[in-house]
Amino acid sequence: MENAASVFFRVRRWAAWAPGTPSIDVQTPTLLRRRVSALGQEALRAVWSLADSAQSRIIVSSRHGEFRRTLSILEDLADRTEVSPADFTLSVHHALAGLLSIAHGNRQGHTAVAAGSESFCFGLMEAVACLADAPDTPVVLLHYDEPLPSPFSDFDEPAPAAEVLALVLAADGPGVPLSLAFVPALTKAERSVSPAAAFLRFLETPAQTELVSSGDRLEWHWRRHATAD
Repeated sequence: MENAASVFFRVRRWAAWAPGTPSIDVQTPTLLRRRVSALGQEALRAVWSLADSAQSRIIVSSRHGEFRRTLSILEDLADRTEVSPADFTLSVHHALAGLLSIAHGNRQGHTAVAAGSESFCFGLMEAVACLADAPDTPVVLLHYDEPLPSPFSDFDEPAPAAEVLALVLAADGPGVPLSLAFVPALTKAERSVSPAAAFLRFLETPAQTELVSSGDRLEWHWRRHATAD
């Protein structure tokens, strides 16, 4: 991978959820449960379960966000009925980050990233950039996604699996030491799992030292580094 500069970071903690697995066992405030969709609640539980999240900058990555809310608004407008205030408030990509910030009293700020099938990868790059800008402030990356509902599912190629992955990233200290580099993708690769799911497997497999994920625009390379004794 010539001429590709690497950036270094550590994954301090993580939490994940997928359909068919139990919800993360953590009690969240009413604010994070009321009016929030089932997927949104799983995403909020993941972050709430992680130490450091109350003082961290939050990056949210999602291909579609909570698109079902947007679709509900469009259907209400088409039917000339009143739009649900809850759907309107929580339909934007950074809505979950806003709820987390309010519940924690967290003033570090947050950013939402939507970059198609590479949303997780670009979200992670944004999170690492935040660490470079403020190394003493940990960053939480929250990635969540689900397939588009009908009739928009025909445009969802490849369709993402429903998933939630939350990571606490730090510039140094304890955690899994990793580096990230990327180069232009020369060909469009077929993926059997999402980049977020592949990255989670990578984290949970200490013997695996490298991971490559090919996207529509970039080829992403992660490398695991030895920890100091």
